[in-house]
Amino acid sequence: MNELKISANKLNKIINAKKVLVITGAGISKESGIPTFRGEEGLWKKFSPQELASFEGFYKDPALVSEWYQHRRQIIEDVEPNEGHKALVELEEFYSEFTIVTQNVDNLHTQAGSENVIEIHGNIMRNYCIDCGKFFDSQKFNELYSQTEEHIPKCDDCKGLIRPDVVWFGEQLPEREIKQSFQKAQNCDLCFSIGTSSKVRPAADIPMVADQNGVFIVEINTDRTPLTL
Repeated sequence: MNELKISANKLNKIINAKKVLVITGAGISKESGIPTFRGEEGLWKKFSPQELASFEGFYKDPALVSEWYQHRRQIIEDVEPNEGHKALVELEEFYSEFTIVTQNVDNLHTQAGSENVIEIHGNIMRNYCIDCGKFFDSQKFNELYSQTEEHIPKCDDCKGLIRPDVVWFGEQLPEREIKQSFQKAQNCDLCFSIGTSSKVRPAADIPMVADQNGVFIVEINTDRTPLTL
């Protein structure tokens, strides 16, 4: 086992920080058994993003897309937060302000007990009608999903198609969540980047903003990224 060495100066920055921002990607959930999108076993090695994660693909074949997202929900429902998620919950107790900005849609940070989570790519456990905007939790969605042989869930109010509350390719990230994330990056004094490739913008720009403001950055990743010094 490699011994982790850290200078006293860097350790003091971690200990004495007041406002902490944590940015997480798919890598933090891998230990829970959720496959990443990129990498040798990533989801996009097996499926086409345009077919399964775009509004055009959903409108063309809502049954296929609904089935795929239902499969992903079942994977998530069968796993639990791992030690990485739990460690962040414990770390939160040591700082006056602690915010997690996650690119993940798996809800595991909240399930682990983290209190201040900004989901910039949405949450796969939520769904909404594309016509009237009504939201459906997983339980209600499952009921509607199983009611038709085609497995095309429709709103019980207006009969519009129901889609997952996630950001698809070609869609804008939620304005409020992105604005909050950049504000946190500008005002924090310690930033962790965990399990993210730091390549997908604008999420990749968030730690860069923190770095430009002189914030101490701690990167935890198995691979080098554009953020790596």
